[in-house]
Amino acid sequence: QIQLVESGGGYVQPGGSLRLSCKASGRASFLDYAMGWFRQAPGKAREFVAACSRGGAARKYSDSTKGRFTISRDDRNKTVYLQMDMLKPEDTGVYYCAAAGANYIYITFDQAGDYGFWGQGTQVTVSA
Repeated sequence: QIQLVESGGGYVQPGGSLRLSCKASGRASFLDYAMGWFRQAPGKAREFVAACSRGGAARKYSDSTKGRFTISRDDRNKTVYLQMDMLKPEDTGVYYCAAAGANYIYITFDQAGDYGFWGQGTQVTVSA
């Protein structure tokens, strides 16, 4: 079992930046999990944002976030981050951190169904 708690959301103007954090806890080893970020806007389905493999060697981004967002992880502190730059109003939503057990070091997951553990979410609002 692994528990996830997100933080760092807030209100920002278009073009601004935010850094989300996701702290993991529990008996399971954080090293065994690939991590991901998803978001959900009002009235829309949850969508993939970014993912990283165990150890962070492999990363994957959605087309809408590539070049603007960066996912990283600190295994010593059991934390995964999402640095969001050049934010747009369409980035508004609740951002969720997720963990997926992974047998291979370089695998990433971009489907919500691949993730077995989720945080409670943190709100990001991008507006002028």
